Amino acid sequence: MKTKILAGLAVLALVLPAAAFEVKTFKVPDGARPHDAAVSADGIAWYTAQGQGALGRLDPRTGAVKQIKLGERSAPHGVVIGPDGAPWITDGGLNAIVRVDPKTEEVKAFPLPKGSGHANLNTGSFDNNGVHWFTGQAGIYGKVDPRTGEVKVWDAPKGRGPYGIATTPSGEVWFSSLSGNYIARIETRTGELEVVESPTPGAGARRVWSDSKNRLWVSLYNSGEVGLYDPSTKQWKKWKLPGASPRTYSVYVDETDAVWLTDSSNDAIVRFDPKTEKFQSFPGRNVRQMLGRSGEVWAPESGDDRMILIRYGKTN
Repeated sequence: MKTKILAGLAVLALVLPAAAFEVKTFKVPDGARPHDAAVSADGIAWYTAQGQGALGRLDPRTGAVKQIKLGERSAPHGVVIGPDGAPWITDGGLNAIVRVDPKTEEVKAFPLPKGSGHANLNTGSFDNNGVHWFTGQAGIYGKVDPRTGEVKVWDAPKGRGPYGIATTPSGEVWFSSLSGNYIARIETRTGELEVVESPTPGAGARRVWSDSKNRLWVSLYNSGEVGLYDPSTKQWKKWKLPGASPRTYSVYVDETDAVWLTDSSNDAIVRFDPKTEKFQSFPGRNVRQMLGRSGEVWAPESGDDRMILIRYGKTN
């Protein structure tokens, strides 16, 4: 294991029996508390600086960091890259979906309709028609059409809880409910739902992500498990994370269908190989939602005001 410091970023090369990984950490401003991350096609990593009401821009080639203020009372949660190449943010403080132009840094907000109340906006995902769907933990889910600017909101089953959301390769949009302990498929034409209960009572279905086969991987927070739901068979499988009393916060599936998770209890980033059903762990304190692109995964380390980049090579 080798470590060296280059211009404020630490480079840690790990060689493990089954795979080669390179881990880099990038410092972001103190108090930023990076929450979610997304990487654009040009390799720029964007993160929500929840503690400072800003969107962060990190260039991994130089380590340069810049934060773009989103507005008074902003408290951004999720960020995804849209079909237009721009970061789109679910901002709980502004009670709005926010788009930031990556070139001009223009900030445009799409407020929730009047009467929606404070939604505690969480995460968003684009469907295959370019519509942005989002969740609010106060008990709503909704959509914004970038072409018209129209925002629409529905009440979620069981009230509070909608949290993670993802789109499958086939175009289905699913969200998870932490308090409600279910996942739900949104009928994107009507907004109606197909609700699927979690495989473990009281597990807390926090985040959801699709693999290349349109199967849903779900972080079961309270039970410390990762669940797999196959819509084609309507069957669940689940695995317990390693370590003492794990709490599974986030889930992301890379292009190889490896499953990346975060464990809040053990300060760990965990990689799960569905083929071997084995786990590998990396350190990461209070890491929130991860995202990535081919060959790399990004993890916002809220506990230490850092961004973690894990590059991975060919695995056995």
